[in-house]
Amino acid sequence: MLSPPSKKVLGSIPGQVAGNSCDGPLVSNLPQSAFRGSSHLSSSHSPGYAKLNRRDGAGGWSPLVSNKYQWLEIDLGERTEVTAVATQGRYGSSDWVTAYLLMFSDAGHNWRQYRQENSIGAFSGNANADSVVLYKLRQPVVARFLRVLPLDWNPNGRVGLRLEAYGCQYRSEVAGFDGNSYLLYRINPNPRHTAKDTLSLKFKTMSNSGTLVHMESQSGLTLTLELLKGKLLLQLRKGKKAMGDLHTAVSLGSLLDDQHWHHLTVERVSRHFNFTVDRNTQQLEIPEYLSHSEINEISFGGVSSIEAQRSASKKNFHGCLENVLHNDVSVVDLARGKRQVFITGNVTFSCEEPIDVPVTFASPASFLQLPSASLSHTFSVSLEFRTWNKAGLLLTFDLQQKAGNLILYLSEARVRLQIHKAGRIMVDTSAGSGLNNGQWHSVELSAKRGRVALNVDKGEGSTAHASVSFSVLPESHLFLGGCPGPDSQAECRNPFNAFQGCVRLIYVDGVLVDLIKVQQMLVGNFSELQMDTCGIIDRCSPSQCEHGGKCTQSWGSFHCNCSGTGYSGATCHSSVYEPSCEAYRHKGNTSGFYHVDVDGSGPIKPQLIYCNMTDMAWMVIEHNNTELTKLKPSSGINQHLAYFNYSAGAEQLRAIISQAEYCEQELSYHCKKSRLLNTPDGAPFTWWVGSSGEVHSYWGGAVPGSQQCACGLQENCVDPHHFCNCDADHNEWANDSGLLSHKEHLPVKALAVGDVFRPGSEAAYKVGPLQCYGDNNFWNAAYFNKETSYLHFPTFHGQLSADISFLFKTSSSSGVFLENLGIKDFIRIELSSPTEVLFSFDVGNGPFEVKVETPAPLNDDRWHQIKAERNVKEASLRVDHFPSTTRKAPADGHTHLQLNSQLFVGGTASRQKGFLGCIRSLSLNGNTLDLEERAKITPGVRPGCPGHCSSYGGLCQNNGRCVEKYNGFTCDCGLSAYSGTFCHKEVSAYFKPGTSVSYTFKEPYELNRNASTQSSSIYSDTTLRGENISLSFSTSQAPALLLYVGSYYREYLAVFLNRNGHLDVKYKLQNSKDAEVFRSSARSLANGQLHRVTIQRFTETVSIQVDQYTREEFNLTSDVEFNAIKAVVIGKLHESGELDPEIARLNSLGFTGCMSVVQFNSIAPLKAALLYPNSSPVVVTGPLGESNCGSPSQSHPRAAETTHSLSDHFGTIGTGEPIVNAMGSDSALIGGVIAVVIFVILSALAIMARFLYRRKETFQTQEPKAGKTEDCPDTPFNSEPNTQNILNENQKEYFI
Repeated sequence: MLSPPSKKVLGSIPGQVAGNSCDGPLVSNLPQSAFRGSSHLSSSHSPGYAKLNRRDGAGGWSPLVSNKYQWLEIDLGERTEVTAVATQGRYGSSDWVTAYLLMFSDAGHNWRQYRQENSIGAFSGNANADSVVLYKLRQPVVARFLRVLPLDWNPNGRVGLRLEAYGCQYRSEVAGFDGNSYLLYRINPNPRHTAKDTLSLKFKTMSNSGTLVHMESQSGLTLTLELLKGKLLLQLRKGKKAMGDLHTAVSLGSLLDDQHWHHLTVERVSRHFNFTVDRNTQQLEIPEYLSHSEINEISFGGVSSIEAQRSASKKNFHGCLENVLHNDVSVVDLARGKRQVFITGNVTFSCEEPIDVPVTFASPASFLQLPSASLSHTFSVSLEFRTWNKAGLLLTFDLQQKAGNLILYLSEARVRLQIHKAGRIMVDTSAGSGLNNGQWHSVELSAKRGRVALNVDKGEGSTAHASVSFSVLPESHLFLGGCPGPDSQAECRNPFNAFQGCVRLIYVDGVLVDLIKVQQMLVGNFSELQMDTCGIIDRCSPSQCEHGGKCTQSWGSFHCNCSGTGYSGATCHSSVYEPSCEAYRHKGNTSGFYHVDVDGSGPIKPQLIYCNMTDMAWMVIEHNNTELTKLKPSSGINQHLAYFNYSAGAEQLRAIISQAEYCEQELSYHCKKSRLLNTPDGAPFTWWVGSSGEVHSYWGGAVPGSQQCACGLQENCVDPHHFCNCDADHNEWANDSGLLSHKEHLPVKALAVGDVFRPGSEAAYKVGPLQCYGDNNFWNAAYFNKETSYLHFPTFHGQLSADISFLFKTSSSSGVFLENLGIKDFIRIELSSPTEVLFSFDVGNGPFEVKVETPAPLNDDRWHQIKAERNVKEASLRVDHFPSTTRKAPADGHTHLQLNSQLFVGGTASRQKGFLGCIRSLSLNGNTLDLEERAKITPGVRPGCPGHCSSYGGLCQNNGRCVEKYNGFTCDCGLSAYSGTFCHKEVSAYFKPGTSVSYTFKEPYELNRNASTQSSSIYSDTTLRGENISLSFSTSQAPALLLYVGSYYREYLAVFLNRNGHLDVKYKLQNSKDAEVFRSSARSLANGQLHRVTIQRFTETVSIQVDQYTREEFNLTSDVEFNAIKAVVIGKLHESGELDPEIARLNSLGFTGCMSVVQFNSIAPLKAALLYPNSSPVVVTGPLGESNCGSPSQSHPRAAETTHSLSDHFGTIGTGEPIVNAMGSDSALIGGVIAVVIFVILSALAIMARFLYRRKETFQTQEPKAGKTEDCPDTPFNSEPNTQNILNENQKEYFI
């Protein structure tokens, strides 16, 4: 849209068409008879004076009454191409139009509204009487008649208008078809095959179905274009029979039966088709073998009657075709000259314009009142309607003598009839279904001799009947669509919604209602109607719903159902999934399968991918054969080819590899008298195919292009004359294994193995899954240290949908994150205050703002995330996990965001309100900007941004410590009894009666100064004034010793279950006093369920907490110092010495059950024994192995964390045959498969039994859950100056 230009701007438009220009004035030379108006104030205000810059008469047109039902019409004399319109007010007056609609028509009726951006109908008009406002139409209009409908005008004046239109003559060749005729165009054979064909034409029709174009080739390929329910269907078939193989069927367009011209283009370039209806294009591809077919004949307007019955529409086209061009040859011109075109039936070379006067009920206030004075005892009314709404009033009237009323309305897309009398419903019936599909539907109501009949869609629909004992005749008026307002005296009752849609062909007692007379106020009454036009719009064609969202609509809006798409929002634009495993990891997720959407709102679909969360977040993409596969010789075959189909598509794989920091794929070859690469000088027997289809002859562990294996690179091959172990051609098993890590070549798509067909040759190969870690986009960051600094990028293109997401951290109170400007439009996101983020833009409707206010300041130098989205329906803004703010877009407003400047990040074009701080992972419509690369060359901006633990440190659980990395962080679990990515994984083991784990300490100096050897590398000179003990266990044994801490001075601490299963804690810290026992009040814990116990002591105060029971406190009466600790023992004490008799009895039984996450102060003895037995002062006696008994059962075999490693060593040689998936059909294979299946079934049954058993126990012991117990509350070790932890920094290696 252009801003109002001055008169000089208008003068720059040429006065006539010059060359190929199409901007000559069309109105100024027309006679006065070419102008019509709804009315005029006087003869000097008549329509003929409405010429731009003219002062004749009263200086322009003004209607008798200024209201929105007035119009000015211009007859251009013939169909003309109109490219611009300009308006002026009435000269020397206060009369001008401030907003108007532009309508066009070929015949002076059935007007069509010109719309900007498919949604905006209104044009902005003038601000005074003399200036000229010019609009260049984005899409030229071809019409004979133009009509301007004033919508608003100067409030201090009246409607006043002068007008000019610009354009040029339009050449038209037309053919008319009556539904039984067609043209057959036989194409001269072309000796040379052409890779390109183009067909273009225009068509108009009132029939919603019919065959438009049918093409055939000599090879049997047929292409059919036919209307079906107002949509254009393209079908490609192989075979001349109607039921030939259907290769493609696509539809495009909607409401094409509106008796207006629509443009159709079909373009073929080799295998690719572009199918265009009006401005909407769909691309499709046909099989290669069909691309060489030459079209030899084309039928226009239909086919023979026999072939028409085989089509989807079952009939031929009824309407007009215009400017039919096949490869720039005019088919209509050939038909006129009867050259190459055969005419069947009555084809005319003109276009008949059937008289059709529709009316549009555009708003809830719309209604049409018609008189009815039935003089007979019968009554009938019929009409046709089209709508998207499921409900709405069609017709209502009072019965004669006030006997009741009749209501005919839409309900759930069915026509329903009710007759009310004396407060009762006497008739309630319905007919039809699915009537809100936008198609024309007919409804007929008749009443005769005590019978009422309701018929919908005549023979194709349904009929309902009812018998009545009274007369069904209208009192005086019929009301269609709705009722007048409450201020009206009309007797009209509508308990339902008003109708919104189009109506035509209204008959009352068999007489057609003249709607033109209604428009002229000569008959009936109306309000909020658009006469002589059907304003229905298909908002779902083309669909604004993205990523496969399903579009539904009502009269005024549309809705997108995003279920099952993986996307959300009003138009299914934004992905609900994270772009990488790295992003999931930083949300606290552990290993498992996740949907990953690598490009966010971009076109690549989400993919289910396994994320292996170790120190790195590995993305594991499986393929159809990741196992070691054995090859056996087969006669007549000299090469084995293996193709690998990955769980992710090619586009997804490219994106994953591109944004990953590192990727690798295992490639191994086991051989027995089978050469691999035939090094050093021979042609390789085996090679693999990379991502782009290129062949590679280097092996895993070697560098690209080397034609070597890992051992050749490391110079340790079994035969130094070769660069691969297998190339030595020994008659014993060897292997060459390694990792491929050149990202540009991954993944391996195929493998060719050659040397396995000699006598005695055997081989096996393995191509592992593709594995990648890191996300270059997720950590791509820039630090802005000056308010005037910014980064600039190319213009952001987000015309209809725009989503922007990024993370930021700052200590500044305000600043602009990004900005992009247009001539008038703009988009901006800024921190407007410490607690407010503002998302603002303008798409032509004026500035639009969305705000989010947060309860806590955002300038806390921690990472915060912003997600903003704007689409044709709404705009939304989310900050972190706070509730998002959403604002609806204005109805029928501008929708296209038009920007032309550079995108500024971290600042603005004016260099004001710049941002100070870090911006990270900035993504616009799924494309992540490379902030780091641009920051390297920009003053005032630094690449990267340190300091992630302030934001992500909370992910490290159970005393895990956050450690900074350049790109992210890691959790140090050294002071935790847990392991895993976030120190969240329970370290558990199953104990038997003889199992013991003893964490020992060195004797104090005074006890071992005469000893010649040291018992341990750790001294035990520490005196404890408190302990912090936690452990989890499950057992059915009672009594049972759980934990024992002994001292060199015969002091001890014991945690055990007594014979009743209650938890006892026994302290003996003073030899002169008896041991003290503290008993928890929790019920028996020897029930086979997992229990969590926390024991804390600070001097004389001892607290015990079991599960979610209330913490209990006790007082120690003996000494409070625990001196010279000797060992922490879990399970059986094997070096018992002089034990307390009670403890000795318990020890004799040992412990049977599960023990998990055992911690004594900063020591994790069970973790040290299981994970670091060689570097910890731990003695393990009896059977002990890591178990998951301390955590819930995993639902998926890969859901537990796994360590990323290779099972095969590079370049090893051995004498044993590898365990493989043998490719053959011998009985051993079958037996092995059966055994595996049986094993899997038995394992599954065992797991189910265990799960059911646990579920049963769970239900037997249900208790209310309390809040989460603190894992490590404040202890005396941090608050008492004269106490200390047992281990110093140098000793942490034993349990890290």
